[in-house]
This record gives sequence, structure tokens and C-alpha cells, in this order.
Amino acid sequence: MLDKAAAVLDCYRPDGGAFRLTEIAARTGLAKTTAFRLCADLVRLGLLERAGETYRLGGKLFELGSLVPRRQDLREAALPFLQDLFEATHETVHLGVREGFDVVYVERIHGHDALALPSRIGGRLPLTCTGVGKALLAFSDGALVEEVLARPLPRLSPHSITDPVRLRTVIEQIQVSGLAYEEQEAALGVSCIASPVFDGPTAVAALSVAVPRARFRPAQLAPAVRTAALGLSRVMRLPARR
Repeated sequence: MLDKAAAVLDCYRPDGGAFRLTEIAARTGLAKTTAFRLCADLVRLGLLERAGETYRLGGKLFELGSLVPRRQDLREAALPFLQDLFEATHETVHLGVREGFDVVYVERIHGHDALALPSRIGGRLPLTCTGVGKALLAFSDGALVEEVLARPLPRLSPHSITDPVRLRTVIEQIQVSGLAYEEQEAALGVSCIASPVFDGPTAVAALSVAVPRARFRPAQLAPAVRTAALGLSRVMRLPARR
């Protein structure tokens, strides 16, 4: 089904033409009922927009497309700092960015232990259940924080924070310290510490170190995590990167 959806999107060009359903079916070789169903799904995802009897590319598609070079640029800038952080800790390190109410992992370097982590490159987890996510949330627009607190909070483990009052307190602590902690909130037996990366007043990314709960030593890990995040923030603010 994904290949058929891709065929529908491939009908279009960046100049933004609009097609009737019969034209889309003819261009893709799909049955009209199949084309209709796919177009309806793509409209719901924001990848197409419907105007009367025609369909054109949706704004979400252009938004996602613009993220690709920015993410690649961020990853390339971050890799030296992630590698330094790994060498300093020999633990699993992550780089993540926010998409909606989730953190999306852009890079991950495995530690020496095979931790059972739910994170993977390109995968997403709720902001409120991860150190990286909480660091991003704490330094996002205040309206986003209020929206997250007003929604039911997801639970990935028995330790996930589902009380909005408690989460608000945690966010305020992160805003003061610049460090976010996760205590087995995404996976049992794993804790992490994270710090935001800035390119302006709000966080554009966050990086973290994840370790087995038994040897989680925040006082030892915090300086390395904070140093890596500050170094990457300085690089992101360089005029040549704008």
C-alpha cells in the first residue's frame, strides 16, 4: 500500500498542480476506488489537500521535506560531540529532536552493554517518557507545555510520569538546572540524563546518556552531558550555519 501512496504523490511536481481523482487514477494506473481511498488517507495525514473535486500537495509534505536537510545538518554537527560523550562515558548516547508530542531519534551510539532500549534511529517516543523528550519539552514554547499537560500523559512503564502536577514540577526543575533525568520511565532497568541544544531561545535538539539503572551516577554523568550540549549549541549558533 505504501508503494501505491508513493505513486500518488509522485504524480505531483513542486510547482503545485492540482488533479482530479480520475487524472490521479489514470496517471498511477490504480482503480478509481483505490485512488480515492489513498487520497483520503493522504489528506488526513496532511500530505494532500482537497479543494472541491481536485487534490494538490499538502503543506505537511513541504514541511517534512524541509526537515531533511536541517536534520542532516544537525546530525553532522552533533556527531563529534556525541562521539566525545561516548568516549567519556562508554555508555549509549542519543540525539533527538521534537516532532509534535514526540521525540524523534536522529542518532544513537551504542554503549558496551546491550541495553534493552525502545529508542532507534528514526523512531519516536513520547516527550514525557524520555530524558531527551523532557529536555526538549522544558525548553519549548510555553503553549506546547500547557497543551501537553492538558492531555492524557502516556505510560511506557510503571515509572512513567502520568500526573500533570508532578510533570509540571519536573519541567520547572529542568528549566532551572538545564538537565533532564529519566528514571526507568521508558524502559525498566534503564535511566538517563539529557541536556538541551539551543539555536535561539528554544531547544532545537537534546542529547542524552542512557545507562543501566544499577550504575546510574548522575553527578558523574552530568558534566559530560552538559559540556557536549553546550558545545553543540555553540556550533549551531555560528553564523556560517544559518
